[in-house]
Amino acid sequence: MLNNWVVMPTCLPLVLRRCHTCASDRFRANGKFRVNAHHKLLDAWLLVLCTGCGETAKLTVLERANVRSVRPGLLDRLHDNDPGLAAELLQDPVLRRRNRIALDWDGAWRLDTGGSDHLDREVIDVSVRFAARIPVRPLRLIAEGCGLSRAETERLAEEGKLVSAVRLGGRLSGDFTFTLKR
Repeated sequence: MLNNWVVMPTCLPLVLRRCHTCASDRFRANGKFRVNAHHKLLDAWLLVLCTGCGETAKLTVLERANVRSVRPGLLDRLHDNDPGLAAELLQDPVLRRRNRIALDWDGAWRLDTGGSDHLDREVIDVSVRFAARIPVRPLRLIAEGCGLSRAETERLAEEGKLVSAVRLGGRLSGDFTFTLKR
């Protein structure tokens, strides 16, 4: 029987970027936007607050975009300070590259295993799905979901009792499956 696990965000991740005021490297996004119009051109920024000093920084979302080229739904969400839009934009690799930022997901996600009835079985087949692109080590997920230590999951992988089509050693942010034999 295949078990389905889901890695889901619990809040917005921290933004890794250097603060010009206090030299901190973490910012908190709260879902607020600033939209500025220059005749028929729009600029839009996602506002982030420094965790050290509270200074506001702007992450560019739109730059000198023609008003007619912006979807009305997007413009409404920007004006409404939609936190869902902030989450979507932080996931966008183009926005992260343009603003030279990275994301810190520590403490901003959880693993939903659907209960603990799978822990007593001899063989466990699990499909892990990511609700957002959260980079996590698969061995950490397996250890947390099965109630094992990280060292024990590494030992099981070395012995061939923990198998997967993906490499379990590095970070992963895409769906995968694994089989655990005890």
